[in-house]
Amino acid sequence: MSLLHRSGLSPTHLVGTSNCKERVAMRDFVEKLALSLLWISLFQGCTVQSVEYDHTASIECLRDPMKPLYKGGIIQNSEFNNGLMGWSTYRNIKAGVGKSASGNRFAVVQGAISSLFGAGDAAASQSHSVYQKVQMQGDTHYSLSAWLQVSAGTAHVRAVVKAPNGENITAGGIDAQSGCWTMLKGGMTAHTYHSGQGEVFFQSDTPVDIWVDSVSLQPFSFDEWDAHARRSADKARRSMVKVVARGPDGQPMANTNVSIQLLRTGFPFGNTMTKEIISNPAYEKWFFSRFTVATMENEMKWYSTEWNQNQEDYKIPDDMLKMAQKYGVKVRGHNVFWDDQNSQIKWVRPMGVDQLKAAMQKRLKSVVSRYAGKVIHWDVLNENLHFNFFETKLGPNASPMIYQQVGQIDHNAILFMNEFNTLEQPMDPNGTPTKYIAKMKLIQGYPGNGGLKLGVGLESHFSTPNIPYVRGALDTLAQLKLPMWMTEVDVVKGPNQVKYLEQVLREGYAHPGVQGIVMWAAWHANGCYVMCLTDNSFKNLPVGALVDKLIAEWKTHATSATTDANGLVELDLAHGDYKLTVNHPSSLAASHTITVDAASSEHTISLKV
Repeated sequence: MSLLHRSGLSPTHLVGTSNCKERVAMRDFVEKLALSLLWISLFQGCTVQSVEYDHTASIECLRDPMKPLYKGGIIQNSEFNNGLMGWSTYRNIKAGVGKSASGNRFAVVQGAISSLFGAGDAAASQSHSVYQKVQMQGDTHYSLSAWLQVSAGTAHVRAVVKAPNGENITAGGIDAQSGCWTMLKGGMTAHTYHSGQGEVFFQSDTPVDIWVDSVSLQPFSFDEWDAHARRSADKARRSMVKVVARGPDGQPMANTNVSIQLLRTGFPFGNTMTKEIISNPAYEKWFFSRFTVATMENEMKWYSTEWNQNQEDYKIPDDMLKMAQKYGVKVRGHNVFWDDQNSQIKWVRPMGVDQLKAAMQKRLKSVVSRYAGKVIHWDVLNENLHFNFFETKLGPNASPMIYQQVGQIDHNAILFMNEFNTLEQPMDPNGTPTKYIAKMKLIQGYPGNGGLKLGVGLESHFSTPNIPYVRGALDTLAQLKLPMWMTEVDVVKGPNQVKYLEQVLREGYAHPGVQGIVMWAAWHANGCYVMCLTDNSFKNLPVGALVDKLIAEWKTHATSATTDANGLVELDLAHGDYKLTVNHPSSLAASHTITVDAASSEHTISLKV
């Protein structure tokens, strides 16, 4: 928290004063107060300063870990260079400090324990690391990171923060390996009732030795966290564009008015739609006046196009696609297959291997050939971290083989691995970023798949979002260097639904690794899946009003500007396509269309008048 915030004042207090003398006096007062608070904090042995968020993450298993982020933050002896100073162990746990050949020191906790978790075989199979007590503050986000290794094989290890009220909060999880170090990055939020002394530790459900190093726990006030997101969004989604107006002779023209009209936003923001849109003009108008990307909720799925074997019907998705094309809205292909046993058509489930292969080949060729070049993405094998219907039937290479076959037909669409709970739920061991990355590398590494255009699809179905974990998971997945989208965003209904949805959407929009967002809020006359944006008269509900607010905010720009004496004007613009109309007092005028993207700030645009 900044000194200004600790004082209870903010820059808005300065702006709000009525005249220059009052503003100067108020500024002097705030500066003196801030200086006093700084001296107080120094006297108390701690400096108060805002720390910039660090997006650093690693997906490599390294011989030695990297240095801790934020120099460990509030963690003491984060690299164990001073033995176990600052760290403790629970009863019956043997712990010590190991040393690698390169001289790196780390904590080693040996064996499974039972006394901490109670009697029984399940308790005896758990392993627990050393822990450190930390002083926690309410209304604070904590970014947590650590490097972990286990003594043998691979084990799921999770980071846990034991809050002052006794609640154990999972801050992240990874599949740690023996022989090399893996980075865990996540975090948690401390609310008002979490103020006091807490504990940080690491835990596995497998009886392995846990090695720990480079631990970091960095607090951010809510204001600091939100400010970081705003700065990141401005950097990732906007550019300062230099425009020079030039006359017929090529000379710069001063005092030229430049009118700015946004034609299309550059950041893809969309929603799911249902077949009801085909015959409902009000639904059509509401949807296509807002979104630039659409996903068909169920209409393109196998059970919708071939409910009875060999009776294919694509009329509904064809009509929905035509409507989207009419408005220039891009469509995601959802999906080729779904790995969930319960989502298979009844006639598919009992098939033998040869029958299933034939049916799958027919489905894959039919749907992908039909929409190749018309959809921008394919969710190829939906949710195949959590489910394995096709792998069980066809073997462990079923996934990469299916991706290969889709890519052979559609060379342009990005092939997404679409999964849930990778962002939403750090307690789910099946959807962790490390498991996601391992599956993606399996697909990439399969013979013949080197040239596939692959993408990271994160469904993002939230109840109560753990925002620091979301950002940490996005940091980790961004290291794949692949297009990354939040593909099915929704938040369950409740008193904080609007607040939570705003947090999730802002995190996605602000993260430099996210290239698009699609919500899972398709309208149905008889009720939506989880989240409705509008009522049946297409009047926005509170979450719909929030979405409209964010859409408007993210494309905000000045509508006109005037060139200076050198014919130059600088425009702060969200990425997208613009129409610039230039008018000079001499009655010379012209219109130009430009595209603003991340590279636009690197050169000057000349507009002939």
